[in-house]
Amino acid sequence: MTTITALVPMRHHSQRVPGKNYRLLAGKPLYQHIIETLQAVPEITTILVDTDSDPIMTGLRTNFPQVKIIERPEHLRADAIPMNEILTYDTAQVESDYFLQTHSTNPLLKAETITRGIQTFLNQAPIFDSMFSVTRLQTRLWDELTRAINHNPVILLQTQDLPPVFEENSCFYLFTRANLLARRNRLGERPLMFEISRQEAVDIDEEFDFQLANMMMTVTN
Repeated sequence: MTTITALVPMRHHSQRVPGKNYRLLAGKPLYQHIIETLQAVPEITTILVDTDSDPIMTGLRTNFPQVKIIERPEHLRADAIPMNEILTYDTAQVESDYFLQTHSTNPLLKAETITRGIQTFLNQAPIFDSMFSVTRLQTRLWDELTRAINHNPVILLQTQDLPPVFEENSCFYLFTRANLLARRNRLGERPLMFEISRQEAVDIDEEFDFQLANMMMTVTN
Protein backbone atom coordinates (compact mmCIF):
# COMPACT_ATOMS: atom_id res chain seq x y z
CA MET A 1 0.00 0.00 0.00
CA THR A 2 1.29 3.44 -0.93
CA THR A 3 1.47 5.70 2.11
CA ILE A 4 0.73 9.40 1.76
CA THR A 5 1.15 11.85 4.62
CA ALA A 6 -0.64 15.18 4.39
CA LEU A 7 1.44 18.05 5.77
CA VAL A 8 -0.31 21.24 6.88
CA PRO A 9 2.00 23.98 8.19
CA MET A 10 0.16 26.64 10.23
CA ARG A 11 1.79 29.56 11.96
CA HIS A 12 0.17 31.31 14.90
CA HIS A 13 1.30 34.69 13.63
CA SER A 14 0.00 36.09 10.36
CA GLN A 15 1.42 39.29 8.89
CA ARG A 16 -1.47 40.44 6.70
CA VAL A 17 -4.58 38.78 8.20
CA PRO A 18 -4.16 38.64 11.99
CA GLY A 19 -5.02 35.28 13.50
CA LYS A 20 -6.31 33.97 10.19
CA ASN A 21 -5.53 30.28 10.74
CA TYR A 22 -7.87 30.06 13.74
CA ARG A 23 -10.25 32.90 12.86
CA LEU A 24 -13.86 31.87 12.24
CA LEU A 25 -14.72 31.29 8.59
CA ALA A 26 -18.24 30.16 7.70
CA GLY A 27 -18.86 29.25 11.32
CA LYS A 28 -15.67 27.38 12.21
CA PRO A 29 -11.95 28.10 12.61
CA LEU A 30 -10.23 28.37 9.24
CA TYR A 31 -7.89 25.44 9.83
CA GLN A 32 -10.78 23.04 10.46
CA HIS A 33 -11.94 23.26 6.85
CA ILE A 34 -8.77 21.78 5.37
CA ILE A 35 -8.49 19.15 8.11
CA GLU A 36 -12.03 17.94 7.40
CA THR A 37 -11.25 17.91 3.68
CA LEU A 38 -8.10 15.84 4.16
CA GLN A 39 -9.94 13.38 6.40
CA ALA A 40 -12.31 12.72 3.49
CA VAL A 41 -9.45 11.74 1.14
CA PRO A 42 -9.12 7.93 1.34
CA GLU A 43 -5.63 7.92 -0.20
CA ILE A 44 -4.20 9.91 2.71
CA THR A 45 -2.91 7.66 5.48
CA THR A 46 -1.72 10.30 7.98
CA ILE A 47 -2.45 13.97 8.59
CA LEU A 48 0.35 15.93 10.22
CA VAL A 49 0.03 19.55 11.34
CA ASP A 50 3.12 21.65 12.01
CA THR A 51 2.26 24.67 14.17
CA ASP A 52 3.40 26.96 16.95
CA SER A 53 -0.17 28.00 17.76
CA ASP A 54 -1.70 27.03 21.10
CA PRO A 55 -5.31 27.60 19.90
CA ILE A 56 -4.72 25.32 16.92
CA MET A 57 -3.03 22.60 18.95
CA THR A 58 -5.80 22.71 21.56
CA GLY A 59 -8.50 22.58 18.89
CA LEU A 60 -6.85 19.67 17.11
CA ARG A 61 -6.47 17.63 20.28
CA THR A 62 -10.12 18.26 21.14
CA ASN A 63 -11.78 17.80 17.76
CA PHE A 64 -9.27 15.85 15.65
CA PRO A 65 -7.36 13.54 18.01
CA GLN A 66 -6.23 11.34 15.12
CA VAL A 67 -4.23 14.21 13.61
CA LYS A 68 -0.53 14.19 14.47
CA ILE A 69 0.84 17.48 15.78
CA ILE A 70 4.40 18.75 15.42
CA GLU A 71 5.10 21.75 17.61
CA ARG A 72 7.28 23.87 15.39
CA PRO A 73 10.76 24.35 16.85
CA GLU A 74 11.75 27.87 17.83
CA HIS A 75 14.43 28.11 15.14
CA LEU A 76 11.83 27.56 12.40
CA ARG A 77 9.28 30.15 13.54
CA ALA A 78 10.59 33.37 11.98
CA ASP A 79 8.69 34.88 9.03
CA ALA A 80 11.73 34.64 6.78
CA ILE A 81 12.26 30.88 7.21
CA PRO A 82 11.80 29.18 3.79
CA MET A 83 8.99 26.63 3.61
CA ASN A 84 11.44 24.00 2.34
CA GLU A 85 13.32 24.18 5.65
CA ILE A 86 10.11 23.50 7.53
CA LEU A 87 9.21 20.63 5.20
CA THR A 88 12.66 19.10 5.58
CA TYR A 89 12.10 19.02 9.33
CA ASP A 90 8.53 17.71 9.08
CA THR A 91 9.26 14.91 6.63
CA ALA A 92 11.87 13.55 9.04
CA GLN A 93 9.19 13.01 11.69
CA VAL A 94 7.22 10.27 9.89
CA GLU A 95 7.95 7.56 7.32
CA SER A 96 5.89 7.92 4.16
CA ASP A 97 6.16 7.06 0.47
CA TYR A 98 4.85 10.50 -0.49
CA PHE A 99 4.02 13.76 1.22
CA LEU A 100 1.13 15.97 0.18
CA GLN A 101 1.55 19.51 1.43
CA THR A 102 -1.39 21.88 1.52
CA HIS A 103 -2.47 24.94 3.51
CA SER A 104 -5.25 25.96 5.84
CA THR A 105 -5.67 29.00 3.60
CA ASN A 106 -7.33 26.94 0.83
CA PRO A 107 -10.70 26.23 2.47
CA LEU A 108 -12.58 25.71 -0.80
CA LEU A 109 -10.33 22.88 -1.97
CA LYS A 110 -12.41 19.69 -2.33
CA ALA A 111 -11.53 16.19 -1.17
CA GLU A 112 -12.51 14.70 -4.52
CA THR A 113 -10.11 17.06 -6.28
CA ILE A 114 -7.23 15.93 -4.08
CA THR A 115 -8.19 12.30 -4.69
CA ARG A 116 -8.29 12.89 -8.44
CA GLY A 117 -4.89 14.53 -8.31
CA ILE A 118 -3.31 11.72 -6.30
CA GLN A 119 -4.76 9.04 -8.55
CA THR A 120 -3.65 10.88 -11.68
CA PHE A 121 -0.12 11.10 -10.32
CA LEU A 122 0.12 7.51 -9.09
CA ASN A 123 -1.20 6.22 -12.41
CA GLN A 124 1.64 8.00 -14.23
CA ALA A 125 4.52 7.51 -11.82
CA PRO A 126 7.45 7.17 -12.31
CA ILE A 127 7.05 9.23 -15.49
CA PHE A 128 6.52 12.14 -13.12
CA ASP A 129 8.34 12.41 -9.80
CA SER A 130 6.26 15.15 -8.16
CA MET A 131 3.07 17.13 -8.66
CA PHE A 132 1.76 20.62 -8.02
CA SER A 133 -1.62 22.24 -8.50
CA VAL A 134 -2.15 25.03 -11.00
CA THR A 135 -4.86 27.36 -12.22
CA ARG A 136 -5.36 28.01 -15.93
CA LEU A 137 -5.12 31.61 -17.09
CA GLN A 138 -6.35 32.80 -20.46
CA THR A 139 -6.00 36.54 -20.24
CA ARG A 140 -3.62 39.10 -21.70
CA LEU A 141 -0.51 39.27 -19.54
CA TRP A 142 2.22 41.93 -19.59
CA ASP A 143 5.51 42.33 -17.76
CA GLU A 144 6.70 45.43 -15.90
CA LEU A 145 8.29 46.81 -19.09
CA THR A 146 4.95 46.69 -20.96
CA ARG A 147 5.98 43.69 -23.00
CA ALA A 148 3.32 41.18 -23.94
CA ILE A 149 3.97 37.81 -22.29
CA ASN A 150 1.46 35.42 -23.82
CA HIS A 151 -0.07 37.26 -26.76
CA ASN A 152 0.68 39.37 -29.81
CA PRO A 153 -0.92 42.82 -29.32
CA VAL A 154 -1.16 43.20 -33.10
CA ILE A 155 -3.33 40.08 -33.36
CA LEU A 156 -6.25 40.68 -31.04
CA LEU A 157 -7.40 37.15 -30.30
CA GLN A 158 -10.35 36.56 -28.03
CA THR A 159 -9.05 35.71 -24.57
CA GLN A 160 -10.59 32.22 -24.71
CA ASP A 161 -8.46 31.55 -27.81
CA LEU A 162 -5.17 32.58 -26.21
CA PRO A 163 -2.64 29.83 -25.45
CA PRO A 164 -3.16 29.10 -21.76
CA VAL A 165 -0.56 29.81 -19.11
CA PHE A 166 -0.70 28.23 -15.68
CA GLU A 167 -0.35 29.79 -12.25
CA GLU A 168 1.17 27.77 -9.42
CA ASN A 169 -1.65 28.20 -6.91
CA SER A 170 -0.04 26.51 -3.86
CA CYS A 171 -3.15 24.46 -3.10
CA PHE A 172 -1.15 21.25 -2.91
CA TYR A 173 2.19 19.63 -3.73
CA LEU A 174 2.96 15.91 -3.86
CA PHE A 175 6.60 14.87 -3.46
CA THR A 176 9.02 12.46 -1.84
CA ARG A 177 11.43 13.25 0.97
CA ALA A 178 14.30 12.02 -1.20
CA ASN A 179 13.56 14.62 -3.88
CA LEU A 180 13.08 17.32 -1.26
CA LEU A 181 16.49 16.63 0.22
CA ALA A 182 18.25 16.24 -3.11
CA ARG A 183 16.87 19.41 -4.70
CA ARG A 184 15.90 21.50 -1.65
CA ASN A 185 12.60 21.88 -3.44
CA ARG A 186 9.18 20.23 -3.41
CA LEU A 187 9.34 19.87 -7.17
CA GLY A 188 11.44 17.15 -8.70
CA GLU A 189 13.01 17.03 -12.14
CA ARG A 190 9.77 15.85 -13.77
CA PRO A 191 6.83 17.57 -12.04
CA LEU A 192 3.23 17.06 -13.13
CA MET A 193 0.96 20.09 -13.26
CA PHE A 194 -2.54 19.32 -12.02
CA GLU A 195 -5.20 21.84 -12.97
CA ILE A 196 -7.93 22.84 -10.54
CA SER A 197 -10.69 25.41 -10.81
CA ARG A 198 -10.24 29.06 -9.85
CA GLN A 199 -13.01 28.68 -7.28
CA GLU A 200 -11.22 25.90 -5.41
CA ALA A 201 -7.92 27.75 -5.69
CA VAL A 202 -9.05 30.76 -3.65
CA ASP A 203 -6.15 31.43 -1.28
CA ILE A 204 -6.52 33.57 1.84
CA ASP A 205 -3.58 35.91 1.70
CA GLU A 206 -5.23 39.24 2.47
CA GLU A 207 -8.37 40.45 4.24
CA PHE A 208 -10.26 40.68 0.94
CA ASP A 209 -9.54 36.98 0.31
CA PHE A 210 -10.91 36.08 3.74
CA GLN A 211 -14.13 37.98 3.12
CA LEU A 212 -14.46 36.48 -0.37
CA ALA A 213 -13.99 32.92 0.89
CA ASN A 214 -16.43 33.54 3.74
CA MET A 215 -19.05 34.82 1.31
CA MET A 216 -18.54 31.94 -1.13
CA MET A 217 -18.74 29.30 1.60
CA THR A 218 -21.75 30.90 3.26
CA VAL A 219 -23.63 31.03 -0.03
CA THR A 220 -22.63 27.45 -0.90
CA ASN A 221 -23.71 26.12 2.50
